[in-house]
Amino acid sequence: MTIYQVAKTAGVSISTVSLALNHPDRVSPPTRDRIIRVAGELGYRPGATASARARRHTGRIAVLAPFSSYESYRTRLVGILETFAPDDVEVVVLNAPSAAAESSPLLETLPVRGDVDGLLIMGVPLGEQGADRLRRWGPPTVLVDSAHPSFSTVTFDDERAGHALAAHLLGRGHRRFGVLHEPQRSETYVSSGMLRYEGIRRALREAGAAEHTCEDLELADNDLATARAFAAGFVRRADRPTAVIAHHDLLAAGFLSGLRAAGAEVPGDIAVAGFDDGPLAEALGLTTIRQPFAESGHRAAELLRSLIQAPQQTPARTLLLPELIVRETT
Repeated sequence: MTIYQVAKTAGVSISTVSLALNHPDRVSPPTRDRIIRVAGELGYRPGATASARARRHTGRIAVLAPFSSYESYRTRLVGILETFAPDDVEVVVLNAPSAAAESSPLLETLPVRGDVDGLLIMGVPLGEQGADRLRRWGPPTVLVDSAHPSFSTVTFDDERAGHALAAHLLGRGHRRFGVLHEPQRSETYVSSGMLRYEGIRRALREAGAAEHTCEDLELADNDLATARAFAAGFVRRADRPTAVIAHHDLLAAGFLSGLRAAGAEVPGDIAVAGFDDGPLAEALGLTTIRQPFAESGHRAAELLRSLIQAPQQTPARTLLLPELIVRETT
């Protein structure tokens, strides 16, 4: 089966088939879905991977994550690479630009693009359609920072982390909170940001004071410059929150920079906290939640290795716990 037959059956050009399989975000969803369906029905595989199907193992795994959007996933990748290094395994890295969307087009095309011994999906939500597709395709799959009952998972207790930060800030005397985050592009799944928000609100409910508030501070984009620009308007508000928790340290750093440029005292006027605890947080003296990124990569890789060796195992659940790191910004 060739790409020409796929193109002819789907009623598109060869270049469109190639784009749908290799750069699915550049093809409209209806056209992409039609091409993937036709390719699956015809049993099409790219030439390089078709020959590998005859082998029991390919010696290759795929890792899908929002690498270009979040530094933390690159740290997790280091843990994965270190774990598989002794096994002489080829690690194929696939970038899903956003973890805030419901799913990634790459998940739809993976079963057509090539065979792998296993798949690691990090920070990308898995809906029922994607889960069904992966179950039918068949390679062992492990989810990190995402969950589905059909697959082994390594997750972080985001709700506990949000609760810990809020409890710390309540202890510092703060009553009005703001949560700084990127847009949530889909409400059909529970993201890490939503879990953290719930932990913050639970801490406020437990404190019991009527004047406790938690304001949603949504940014237009998920970057330092946007957070810095947002701070300029924020400091002019008379009713502003006195403590702001950012969804990750890069947003906290941008917000912190904007506050200081506007003459605000941190933490005297406004306390700032983040999530992740990379080198940036340490350099800025940022209060944050430390996540065991490299450990999560190690744990996920070990789970996947075990599943490749014995695929019929019951899905395993690993929950990693947060650590509150208190520094100068609170």
